[in-house]
Amino acid sequence: MKFRQAFYEEPLLFEMPSEAAEPIDLDGLVPPAMQRDRLNLPNLPEHEVVRHYTRLSQMNFSIDTGFYPLGSCTMKFNPKYAEELASLPTVTRVHPDQDEATIQGALRLMYELQSSLAVIAGMDAVTLQPAAGAQGEFTGLLLAQAFNHDRGEHRNEVIVPDTAHGTNFASAGMAGFDIVEIPSLDGRVDLNALRNAVSDKTLAFMITNPNTLGIFEDHITEAADIVHQDGGLLYYDGANLNAIMGKTSPGLMNFDIVHFNLHKTFTTPHGGGGPGAGPVGVKKPLEPFLPVPVVTYDGATYHLDYHRPKSIGMVRAWYGNFALLVRAYAYILRQGGDGLTRASERAVLNANYVRQRIQGTYDVPFSGLRKHEFVASGAKLMAKGVKTTDVAKRLMDYGYHPPTVYFPHLVEEALMIEPTETESRATLDAFSDALLQIAKEDPALLHSAPHNTAVARVDEVGAARDPVLSWRYLMAQPKF
Repeated sequence: MKFRQAFYEEPLLFEMPSEAAEPIDLDGLVPPAMQRDRLNLPNLPEHEVVRHYTRLSQMNFSIDTGFYPLGSCTMKFNPKYAEELASLPTVTRVHPDQDEATIQGALRLMYELQSSLAVIAGMDAVTLQPAAGAQGEFTGLLLAQAFNHDRGEHRNEVIVPDTAHGTNFASAGMAGFDIVEIPSLDGRVDLNALRNAVSDKTLAFMITNPNTLGIFEDHITEAADIVHQDGGLLYYDGANLNAIMGKTSPGLMNFDIVHFNLHKTFTTPHGGGGPGAGPVGVKKPLEPFLPVPVVTYDGATYHLDYHRPKSIGMVRAWYGNFALLVRAYAYILRQGGDGLTRASERAVLNANYVRQRIQGTYDVPFSGLRKHEFVASGAKLMAKGVKTTDVAKRLMDYGYHPPTVYFPHLVEEALMIEPTETESRATLDAFSDALLQIAKEDPALLHSAPHNTAVARVDEVGAARDPVLSWRYLMAQPKF
């Protein structure tokens, strides 16, 4: 399939010719002290605004337009039936401050989603409140801290393996804990290093399974015993839950806490920095500390329970991002247990298929079967001056979003590929063919890629060091 992305020299809305502001009579609607003479917004007709955002969307890439094998992000297709259900008036027009009696349907949905997630993960209780996976991690660590304070203990260390997601380090640091990083052995946690790291200061061991290399930590119950023997807790980063549904669960691996990424495993949109959902599940001993309110059911009516004296409190306003919870609930009901199991089976099959297709041209370090993703190395291409960055940029010319690159750090010139269960064999073959073809191409062509996208190769280092985060910054520059 040939690919060429649309390009427009699209101005900011603030740069477009604006009609004179139309006076609006606010008398009786807004108190005089709260009224303003004007809004700092352009006065544009609806069709110009629609065209503006449509053109911008055509210069973007999404899961609706192409294959998105972004490793560890599980960019599976967002089914449109879930989008339709989330747009129903009974979802969009419900207010979180309504009386419980008027939102029984919404509370039932939340209660049943809590219960479903608990079963899937092998946990005893779930909170839907956290607004993203990273906030779920932060919440989970606060729960661990509250649990230990309740026992009269003050632990301040969180152990994290070198294969961990960066958010694990960030969440532990934000919560004020000291971070102890331990090495891997053949792509798995080094149990001896774990034994040496665990002490009476250990609050928790944070790990995902399978890990970011796509390798299943087959000694995980032994790791759990090591941590539990010293009074620590085992924390499951749910980023890779898509690989194991219906096969095993964090509960069966003896984890105490788990966060879910609904945007990964359960197909809600990733949000691009917007609304997210990162529920947290716990075993029974940690249930009293869950954020308030918790949705409960007395056999006749659903309630919001605020009367939990050991709770860590609220971690965000109200009860979670409800429209995203609706999407995840719809997906789980549509799939059923068998469907979720098939999703994991297909995700694992797809990852291993692509791995076998490209292995040889690209090295895949470490032995054994992979689960939902794998990490290839572009180090062989360094001999002709080609880096992983060049491969990633060139993939855009073939119409594919690049995989995650240079992560995890223990693989040189890493390409982290996660096809998800969404994709067909034809798509996987075309993607694999593109990777193999790129390895044969002229290095000069790769160094200047991408060529068919709306924006050419950008100065990523400069963008990271001097980010433009507001249109006001641009408007203040001399050309404006």
